[in-house]
Amino acid sequence: MKTLTVNFKNLLSDESGQDLIEYALIASLVGLVAIATLRTLGTTIAGLFTTITTSLTGV
Repeated sequence: MKTLTVNFKNLLSDESGQDLIEYALIASLVGLVAIATLRTLGTTIAGLFTTITTSLTGV
């Protein structure tokens, strides 16, 4: 039973994968911000091209 307790304490104090998880969270946050920005800019750019196309149609 003592071995099980020691192994469980060692498992809880093990931080070997912590850096990888932090980097993955940061990368996913950057990806979400990029997607949100591109969606917003995409709508704005589409409206701009529509305005330009409408202006050039009369020329």
